[in-house]
Amino acid sequence: MRVIGTDGNQVGVVSLEEANDLADNEGLDLVEISPNADPPVCRVLDYGKYLYNESKQRHEARRKQKQITVKEIKFRPGTDVSDYEVKLKKLREFLEAGNKTKVTMRFRGREMVHKELGLAMLKQVEKDLEEIASVEHAPTMEGRQMVMVMGPRRH
Repeated sequence: MRVIGTDGNQVGVVSLEEANDLADNEGLDLVEISPNADPPVCRVLDYGKYLYNESKQRHEARRKQKQITVKEIKFRPGTDVSDYEVKLKKLREFLEAGNKTKVTMRFRGREMVHKELGLAMLKQVEKDLEEIASVEHAPTMEGRQMVMVMGPRRH
């Protein structure tokens, strides 16, 4: 088997007994790195320290991940211009923070007859946010609601 020493340099091809003696002399462990190689490759190292460093690296990788959440803003077909601007500002904040947004148009009573008004408002939202967001799911009807999903644009 081929053995790699504690300093990272190759010791050479030695027998299993010699490799174990080498690890015991240094007070470390003999760890098989590549069992399918010909000859198999082993390394002399402190296995406990190795596992500790691996867990630290996994923990750091998890910490650096960005959780993407889906935020929701609800509109009605009769939403006034000033309310529209406030909701649009909030949508912009969500998207700039890197979150996906679900834009919901809710219809009540006779508003169901005028679905084109809701669709026009969703198209206006899409147009107003086109520089920072893209539509990931086009507007579709789900019961009495029209739903559209937008995600931040990748630069």
